[in-house]
Amino acid sequence: MPLQSSLSGGSGATKALNTQSDGKSFEELRQECLRNGVLFEDPDFPASDSSFYFSQRVPVNVEWKRPKEICENPKFIVGDADRTDICQGQLGDCWLLAAIASLTLKKDALARVVPHDQDFDHRYAGIFHFQFWQHNKWLDVVVDDKLPSVRNRLILLHSASNNEFWSALLEKAYAKIHGSYESLKGGSTMEAMEDFTGGVGEMYDTKQAPSNLFSIMKKGLDRGSMMGCSIDITSSAESEAKTSSGLVKGHAYSITGLEEITVRGRKVQLIRIRNPWGQVEWNGPWSDKSRNWDSVDAAQKNRILQKSDDGEFWMEFEDFKQNYDKVEICNMTPDALTDNSKRHWEVQLFEGNWIRGSTAGGCRNFIDTFWTNPQFLLQLEDADDEDDVCSVVIALMQKNRRRLRKEGMDLETIGFAVYEAPDGKDHQGKDFFRYHGSKARSRTYINMREISERFTLPPGKYLLVPTTFQPHHEADFLVRIFSEKKAAALEMGSDVDADLPDPPPPSAPEDETDEEKGLRRLFEQLAGDDQAIDVRELKQMLDGVLSRRKEIKFDGLSLSTCHSIINLMDVDQTGKLEFQEFKVFWEKMKKWIMLFLSFDTDRSGKMSSYELRIALKAAGMQLNNRLLQLVGLRFADNNYDIDFDDYLTCIVRLENMFRVFQTLDKSRRGRVNMNLLQFLMLSMNV
Repeated sequence: MPLQSSLSGGSGATKALNTQSDGKSFEELRQECLRNGVLFEDPDFPASDSSFYFSQRVPVNVEWKRPKEICENPKFIVGDADRTDICQGQLGDCWLLAAIASLTLKKDALARVVPHDQDFDHRYAGIFHFQFWQHNKWLDVVVDDKLPSVRNRLILLHSASNNEFWSALLEKAYAKIHGSYESLKGGSTMEAMEDFTGGVGEMYDTKQAPSNLFSIMKKGLDRGSMMGCSIDITSSAESEAKTSSGLVKGHAYSITGLEEITVRGRKVQLIRIRNPWGQVEWNGPWSDKSRNWDSVDAAQKNRILQKSDDGEFWMEFEDFKQNYDKVEICNMTPDALTDNSKRHWEVQLFEGNWIRGSTAGGCRNFIDTFWTNPQFLLQLEDADDEDDVCSVVIALMQKNRRRLRKEGMDLETIGFAVYEAPDGKDHQGKDFFRYHGSKARSRTYINMREISERFTLPPGKYLLVPTTFQPHHEADFLVRIFSEKKAAALEMGSDVDADLPDPPPPSAPEDETDEEKGLRRLFEQLAGDDQAIDVRELKQMLDGVLSRRKEIKFDGLSLSTCHSIINLMDVDQTGKLEFQEFKVFWEKMKKWIMLFLSFDTDRSGKMSSYELRIALKAAGMQLNNRLLQLVGLRFADNNYDIDFDDYLTCIVRLENMFRVFQTLDKSRRGRVNMNLLQFLMLSMNV
């Protein structure tokens, strides 16, 4: 398990997990290098092509050089870290650079991400570290200072100052946690802004924005929110295409300032934007050389305008809304945009998985499987102070998708729906969603790392269902629920239990039905002098009986299934079944057959693995999502179906395990003490 180290900078004693494979902290590694008189070389992210690209060869002759090999007097930070330190190189990660530029405006967050206990002078050992928020954890990421260069110039992110390297090393650390530099190609500014702060993101469409968007953004910026913006593209050919007005399509910009000034008695709303290229600026009204500035008071003009080709420019807010399409805002807390006074938000957090065959049900278009998605009950008891509704922000994030790109996996298309919950704490089935509409939902399904929505809901109980758009698509996810007042939340269907009443005693021979008499004759033909059948004889008997049931299609039971049946029913521990034991099993078997047939709706001879939850519950066994996922992966085929033999194996083994556990759990506490022998016996006998 990773060790912990204190965060440098900022306030409080937030901890960050060490991520190095050997478990050592930054300080331990630096001390080790200083003691041995060597410069750190990172074995987890080596200076090689594999750290650069995973899908192609590096297109140029790249040399990995330390800053002291590139210039005479390298510095970690020259003066203060600011937005002019960020200039884009040859990698398509403008979204990351826009977020870094926004980060420099928030000094406390910057001090946490970029610890200041490192430089090229005092205690230099070729090692640096940075800290990022990932899925509700802060990670401390170390890197060596070998940077990709060509002819002694950095080819990726670099500072306008040739001897400043904090931003280039930050990009390297961020590439490391995602597996490679190539993994950073393309993305949302919001993603990096959240990783720098642990905040919650919101997105606005400028063409459908609220009338007070300027004040919303001004309030957010004043409270430390980080912001980015972009212009949509209609085809890949438009990506990073420059318009006649100097703006770039499909390119991530950072928003660095908002001002309202008075010009000739008229109020003018201005917005300051930065291109992470460090050049290419807006050339319209209020640009650096625009005559609009001639009408502005000299003191005010000198305060807000800096004429230089640094990629940063002002434009009027109405022009901004006409030219840009999206605004991304990352708030430290959800009140940053809508409140005039700070609230204390309550936060509920859940981690879950969509697993094919069990919990990857897809959106509501796929009603047969939608209900199998993870479900979370949210109880809003008290209304907000100033209203009779409850303010809630729901954020759904898919995990680790950028790192998984090298395995051919990209972002899933995700969304969620919120329903008014019925009484009870059970996982809701298909019929509930068939006859009840949602009370709230995400505006759209989209292939972003995180989507978030703000709702006002009356006090009550609600059911949150996060999903991928298509069923059978696998991903890990994180749900964060922010509420103004204290709210209760829990995952539905998380209980594991079994209601397994003892079966009735078998009937006496003289009271047997015709069916039982027929089974007895077959049993006696197979049994030897001991009048008991072993595992192979049991297989022969069940195969013969079940083969007459034309609605059950199977190639015969496996010996493994028959072993499990004997382990379940062999009361006298002989390793064989006597007829009275077999009769008890047959009563169970008839019930399990009826359950199987009721869920084989298309009469294919197989049942859907998504229906296994209901079948097991009808048999008296309730599993949580994690166990259902394991069962689905173990027994379902590629079409998410389970044939009769696997169904029978599953249900027999589960009942066997539940019964053994209940026997050991004499105090009925849901816990047992088990020695090694008991554990091995249980494991071997299921």
